[in-house]
Amino acid sequence: MRTMIALLLAATAATSVPAVAAVPTLSPARSAATRAMFEKIIDMPTVIGRHQTPAMAQYLADQYIAAGFPKADVHVMPYHTGSATTGEDDTAALIVRWRATGTPKGRPLLLMGHMDVVEAKREDSTTDPFVLTEKGGYYYGRGTIDMKDGITALTQALIDLRAAGFKSTRDIVVLFTGDEETNGIGSEKGAKEWLDLLGHPEFGLNADGGGGGVLPDGTPVGFTIQTAEKTFASYTLTVRNRGGHSSKPRKDNAIYSLAHALDKIEGYRFEPMLNETTRAYFGARSKMEKGPLGNAMRAWLADPKDGVAADAIEADEKEVGLTRTRCVPTRLFGGHADNALPQLATAMINCRIFPGVDPNAIQAELTRVVADPEVVVSRNDNYVASVASPLRPDVVSAFTHAVTSLHPGFPIFPEMSTGASDARPFRVAGVPVYGTNGAMVVVPIDFRAHGKDERLPIKSLDENVVHWEIMLRDLAGK
Repeated sequence: MRTMIALLLAATAATSVPAVAAVPTLSPARSAATRAMFEKIIDMPTVIGRHQTPAMAQYLADQYIAAGFPKADVHVMPYHTGSATTGEDDTAALIVRWRATGTPKGRPLLLMGHMDVVEAKREDSTTDPFVLTEKGGYYYGRGTIDMKDGITALTQALIDLRAAGFKSTRDIVVLFTGDEETNGIGSEKGAKEWLDLLGHPEFGLNADGGGGGVLPDGTPVGFTIQTAEKTFASYTLTVRNRGGHSSKPRKDNAIYSLAHALDKIEGYRFEPMLNETTRAYFGARSKMEKGPLGNAMRAWLADPKDGVAADAIEADEKEVGLTRTRCVPTRLFGGHADNALPQLATAMINCRIFPGVDPNAIQAELTRVVADPEVVVSRNDNYVASVASPLRPDVVSAFTHAVTSLHPGFPIFPEMSTGASDARPFRVAGVPVYGTNGAMVVVPIDFRAHGKDERLPIKSLDENVVHWEIMLRDLAGK
């Protein structure tokens, strides 16, 4: 039996195969409906503190009900989120359950996404970030790629399938959360408190992961299916000191001690690691990449303990964070007066930890690296280690079918994302999740999530609807 790694490598090798059938498209009416929904939710500033996420949840709930989904299976779930860092807010999640026709042939399929977005200021953007704008073949607006395109595509795909009389062999359950960009409480509730409403799903598909890209000249970069993500964890380095008058400097200075500790962390490299996902990813990439980077990939795959090769891979901006745990300082604080020696200096260290590695072990490792009893390393959260999802054959097959139907010849890779998503709590709870969105962007100029002038190629929105329809027919159809 072929392994999933072999299947993905075979898909990668098929880049020269021409299209043998017409590429599926949306009808003009369905395309117009998709655009109208996209405009409505992009225009909603679903940022923490603006109180618009519950309104978006209700708007989407109304779309499902209008399309014939029973009111009893559509739930807007209000909840509270916030912290001293992010602020507090009342937000909401949306849960929709489309029940199987007849006796289900498996546990439910979970479809995931998040409705909230990161703040964007009008003065920092070329267009109003909370008004959908069409320009130069693109949709501009906050959330166009992170990730209201996925919310729209999933919702429109389900509405279209229902209108077409699709009969599902298993329950399909939607969970759209309201605080992924801040505290992730909605996904924690989904994986713990709301499991009965979700029907205890067998596996999940996350629209906040995966996707494809081309270079500016149109050369295919490929599509990724996200099967793993790093664990988000933050730590604080704290140095306390008796202080004193700044005219009497001493060697034991809290800011100096903190600076020396940060120097050590900057120069430290955690042990390189491979798992099923990253081995398959680099196995496929190494067959395409030429020159020193390709050589480094091949050397590291041959010897996973080759730290020099792993460092060479990490030096490439596209590959940074994929070979090991990485930690970086993101906040600094020190001192209390211009004319006083500091009595307190702190730095926040944000770590993206390789799946399966305990964040407590990283705390201990940072303490060893700093090697200074005056510097205390403490944890800022209680997140547990993320786990990778196995390369499930039916999901890989459905994703490959959708990609090759719309983009014949594109390579396909598994992906471990360096960022965090709502998938983590479900994976920890034993529900494998796969990032399988189908939007395609131009690499790297369209990588604008959380940044200035976020945008999505106009044609990608319709393609994403078709992508999800193909996947759902394969995974929940007869």
